[in-house]
Amino acid sequence: MLFKIGKVLLIEDDTLIQRAVASKLKKEGFEMICCNDGKEGLEKLATELPDLVLTDVMLPYVSGLEIVNAVKSLAEKPIKVIVFSTMGQEKIVQEAFDLGADDYITKPFSLNELSIRIKKQLTR
Repeated sequence: MLFKIGKVLLIEDDTLIQRAVASKLKKEGFEMICCNDGKEGLEKLATELPDLVLTDVMLPYVSGLEIVNAVKSLAEKPIKVIVFSTMGQEKIVQEAFDLGADDYITKPFSLNELSIRIKKQLTR
């Protein structure tokens, strides 16, 4: 199975999670762009045009749902979106899918599982 190693925009306000995910994905060859809040994430989305966006649902300034909506309304190119959520957010996860999210992963999660899900989304 071939997948495209590309540019990943990670929007996560928990610095420990952000560092762990970025480190794992950099080791696997992905170009990482990291943001601490939704506002910065929207700015990077517009300037960087990543291949995939990883976003937490609960973010400062702009929510992960607003990020999903923004990603899916971009006409420049299709961008995959994986949403992070904590247990008990089933309604929010459903809303993310309704807005166009491609996948979700529940916190806490395995970095290996996340990597597999990213590769699946970027498979040609």
